[in-house]
Order: sequence, then structure tokens, then C-alpha cells
Amino acid sequence: MPKEANNKPLILVSNDDGVRAGGINALIELLRPMGDIWVVAPEKGESGMSHAISIARPVHAHLLKEEKNLHIYSCTGTPVDSVKLAINKILPRKPDFLVSGINHGSNASISVIYSGTMGAAIEGCLNGIPSVGFSLLNPSPAADFSVAVNIIREILKNLIEYKLPQGTCLNVNIPDIPLNQIKGIRTCRQTRGVWREEYDERTDPRGGKYYWLTGDFHNFEVGAKDTDEWALANNYVAIVPIEVDFTSYEGIKFLNNWIYGI
Repeated sequence: MPKEANNKPLILVSNDDGVRAGGINALIELLRPMGDIWVVAPEKGESGMSHAISIARPVHAHLLKEEKNLHIYSCTGTPVDSVKLAINKILPRKPDFLVSGINHGSNASISVIYSGTMGAAIEGCLNGIPSVGFSLLNPSPAADFSVAVNIIREILKNLIEYKLPQGTCLNVNIPDIPLNQIKGIRTCRQTRGVWREEYDERTDPRGGKYYWLTGDFHNFEVGAKDTDEWALANNYVAIVPIEVDFTSYEGIKFLNNWIYGI
């Protein structure tokens, strides 16, 4: 990782739970000894925003704290807005590393495509920045991140030493259990599964109907030991390398056979 003259890499931090969330503040405290920390994160919770950007409204940034090797900004936009604004307007130069999280709740399996936490990490990756998103399997605002911080510290030490392949970022999910119960870290693939949504129909005080999203995750391959959901269910930290290339190469073969007969 490139370093400044003071031997401190510039690290951009963002999330989707908001700049005041417990997870991002635990991450900031962990990262402060490691580099020059610049935080640009949504001013409020933006969970489920995926890779959304603001195109019909302006985006504002507000400096909340400025100390030696620490700058914290809130952003009125989405997680990806926050990263874009940081890279293009706020940071003094391109960051050496982007860390997103710590998310309150899982981003395993198909949740990766809905996650604003991973949207921020993927945006960093698109800009050629080594990027990683961290999530703890506890959605509570009062979640205890002490175990996650110990694990993240070890993962980041290795990521600083070993460069990620271009076009790849990491989706890291951590079980919410005591440290002595975590069996280790596993490199996994994304579990095939789906959220089966239901909408709870309710009535507002004026008699109008509105709908509240609910639902459950359905795992299509419960016994597959190479997946992130299996790893997490069996007390492992799950790391899934994510590519920004959405191309289906099997689909290219199918279409070439159909169109060209080859």
C-alpha cells in the first residue's frame, strides 16, 4: 500500500448505518493508529440502498470533527454518494484503502446486492481502491463490536501486506459470538438463496393503507460447506471475494451457440 511521508496510509471509511452508528465508530477507533483516517458517511441510516446515487437532489457534506489524522464528515446522500463525494471533493488525494462498516447485521449471500455497506466498498473497488466491507451478525443499534474489532484488526493487517487483485473487493461477515467460540476464517463463495418478501398491510390514522416490508431468507443450499451461510452457521468468519464484473460468461457461451451456432 502506498504511504505518506509520515508512513501513514490514507484510509477512507464509510457505511450505511449512518455516521453516528456504533459499528462505524468502533471501526474508526480501530483504524486511528493505522493511518490518516477520513470518514465520509451518511448522516442517517441508509440501509438497503445498494449502489444508489442521488441524481434528482443535491448532496451536502458537513464536517463533524477534525483532529490530527482524523476527519469526520456526514453526507446527506447514500453510501455511494458519500464515497463519490469523498474521492472527488473532500479527500486531499486518492485513498490507499477503503473500509466500509461495521454493518449492524449480516450482508451474507444475496444480501450483498442490497447492502449499502457493500455498495460503498464496491464503489471504492470501481475506483481502483483496495476495499472491504465488514458486517456483524447483530442488527441491534446497541450491538457489541469488541469481538469483531479483534478479527477485523487481523484481517486488515493481512490486506495491507497482500494487495487485492484489481477489480475485487471483500465481503466479510462475522458471527456474533464470543471470540473463543469462533473457529477461524474461511474463504467462501456466495450462498445461493433469496429473500422472500411479504408486505404487512396497515392503516394510517387517516384511513389510508400503507405497507411495511417483512420477509425471510431462504437458503437454497443449506449443506454446501463452501458457502458463506454455512461458514457463519458453523461459527466461522466468512470472507467472500466480490467482483465488479457482472458478466455471465456461461451466458456468453449460450448466446454464441444460439446466435452463431458455435
